This record gives sequence, C-alpha cells and structure tokens, in this order.
Amino acid sequence: MTDKPAINKVVLAYSGGLDTSVILKWLQQHYGCEVVTFTADLGQGEELEPARAKAELMGVRPENIFIDDLREEFVADYVFPMMRANALYEGTYLLGTSIARPLIAKRQIEIAKQVGADAVSHGATGKGNDQVRFELGYYALSPDIKVIAPWREWDLTSRTKLIEFAEAHQIPVSKDKRGEAPFSTDANLLHTSSEGKVLEDPWDEVPEYVYSRTVNPEDAPDVPETITIDFERGDGVALNGEGMSPATLLAKLNDLGRAHGIGRLDLVENRFVGMKSRGMYETPGGTIYAMAHRGIEQITLDRGAAHLKDELAPRYAELVYNGFWFSPEREMLQAAVNYSQEKVTGTVRLKLYKGSCIVTGRRSPHSLYSEKVVTFEDDQGAYDQRDAAGFIKLNALRLRLLGRRDR
Repeated sequence: MTDKPAINKVVLAYSGGLDTSVILKWLQQHYGCEVVTFTADLGQGEELEPARAKAELMGVRPENIFIDDLREEFVADYVFPMMRANALYEGTYLLGTSIARPLIAKRQIEIAKQVGADAVSHGATGKGNDQVRFELGYYALSPDIKVIAPWREWDLTSRTKLIEFAEAHQIPVSKDKRGEAPFSTDANLLHTSSEGKVLEDPWDEVPEYVYSRTVNPEDAPDVPETITIDFERGDGVALNGEGMSPATLLAKLNDLGRAHGIGRLDLVENRFVGMKSRGMYETPGGTIYAMAHRGIEQITLDRGAAHLKDELAPRYAELVYNGFWFSPEREMLQAAVNYSQEKVTGTVRLKLYKGSCIVTGRRSPHSLYSEKVVTFEDDQGAYDQRDAAGFIKLNALRLRLLGRRDR
C-alpha cells in the first residue's frame, strides 16, 4: 500500500472469528500500531468470552479488550424506532443486518475517544453494504477519524490465504473453518442472514440445513398458538399480558417464531454498491412484531397519517439499508414517525401457525374504529348515506368533464 497513514492506536470491531483475528494480527504487523478490540453482544447467541482470551493470546492488553452487552440498547434505540416506521427494504426485508451497524459504529467511536485511538477498523469486504454502513457511521460521529478496511488493502483474497496467514502466525483456526464455507452468516437478536456459496444461484432452493432460527413450517405444530402483544406509543411492552423489556420481548417472540416456522425470507436484493445479491433471512420475532404493530396502527392511526407513513416507509428503509442512520433526513423522518405513534397504544391478538402469522383481533383506548358508524344495521343517524351522493358527484366532476370532451 502506498502513502500508508501513520496509526498509533486502532479500535477493531472484533468477533474472535477467523477473519477478524487475521485482521488483528495484520493491523499489528502492517501498521505497527496498538490494537483495541471491541466485541458487541447484540443477541447473536454466541459465547463472547472466548473472544477475550483470543485477543489476549494475540497480544492485546486486557484494558484494551471491550466486550459490551448492547442487546437492550439495540432493540430499544434502533430496532423499535425502525419498526415504528414499518420499514421494509424493497417491500420485504426487515433490515436485520442493516440496523445493527450504526450501533456498532457508534460504540467503536465512543471507545476510540475513550482510549485515545486515532483509527477504527472493520472486517467488511469491499463488495458488500456493511463497509458503507460502518464508515458512514464513523464519519458522521467523528469526521476526522481514520478508517482501515483491510479487505480493500491486503492481498489475502481467499479463504485459503487467510488460513495460511493464521497458521503462520499461530492464530487458532477452528476445524469448521478449514473446509470451504458453504455459506456466510450474520446474526443478532433481530435476525440471521445467510449468503454466498450454496445460495448464489437464485434458482436453487435454499437447502434446509441453512436455516438456523426457524423450524421447517411443514414440521411446525399442527395446532395454532394464540398470543397477544401490548403496545404503548408504538412500542411493544408486554407479551400475553406480561410486561417485558424490549430485548426480552423480542427474544420471547423469537422463540415463538422459531417453533412455528415464522419469518423465513428468500430475497434477491439490490445492494447499495450496485450489484444484486441473493440472501436468506430469518426474522422470526421481528416478523410477528411487525405484523402486530401494523395491527394496532389499523385502529389508532387516521387514514391521512397512515397513508403518509406508507409513503415515507420505503424512503426510511432505504436510508437504513444504505447506512444513513445518522443522517438528518433519517432523523427528520423519525420525528414524523414518532409523532404519529402518540396514540398507537393497545393490544393485538395474533395466531401463529405453520409459518404464518395472522392478526385476529385488536383493541385500543384510542381506537378510531366506530362500530356505530360502520354497522350495516340501523345506525340511528350516525351516518347519513344521502351525503355520499354529493361526495361522489364532486369527485366525479373532472371525470365527467374529461368524458364529455373525449367522447
């Protein structure tokens, strides 16, 4: 690399896996700098303490090893605000990977300031979206920070070369990493994503062994399960009447979704960097939660507000997907979304059955639904049907004028 910047100390987003362990050693060698590791518990379901031992083994001082439990912050401050917006990228993807990146970036920058680091580093490749998401977050929060993206710099361009580097530098390599990986995964409390290798041909069905968060819907229980979710101001606060923290609620919904095979998505998406990619997503609890949130909005949001939200949601989703969580436009949209949720309070009942999640009831102290107005029986003057004639004629006026002109 030419014009290599001088780096004193770098904070690395570190999982303890093969890639980031190689990056750790490479940073030490290539830049001759001190490395600080940061490992985030976002509910990925893995034991994280081995990352501490591995970092120490590779010469990282104990005071430079950060392992943070961010599950509650992740759900309360990132997942739930996004869910208030009903954000779906390209109409289907619940943004499980995308929404985790700004929190990781934020915490990395906080640690960098705490320890006096002049750079941050990540293990995202030069082909994907995550490099953009991490780095937009870094620069938004620390405009002058130096960013090191090894996959865009080094010549370790294959898994074989990574393993050879690891063995040459006494970096432990687990047995499951020695063969060619059948696919790559990313996981957190909201979802698991899988892509690459056996998933690269979009015509081939996803092999059942790829799924890790959901049972096959065909094998799910033959009896449906009914649940309720309580909302306050647009956020879930209770499951089956039992109050829960945001992360606890999502974890419980994940268990329910897993058991009933809910939340599988096979998607060919448009990456921000320009290419199409095929991924398999499992979002069991998030799928149930999103359906429930829609259910409570149906009776608490005015038509104008609801339809405007539906217009804004794709834009919001695209901002999250592309890495602009800390942008002013996302924050502007969030303010509008949050305002819309002031009366989104109540209870939704859902039926879970063999991969499906169906709303079967909703109630709210702020409901706009009027049975007296909508009834087909005698409404006792609540709605005068004769008013509809003038309403229709006024809306038809331009159509009639067009029809007369063009006849």
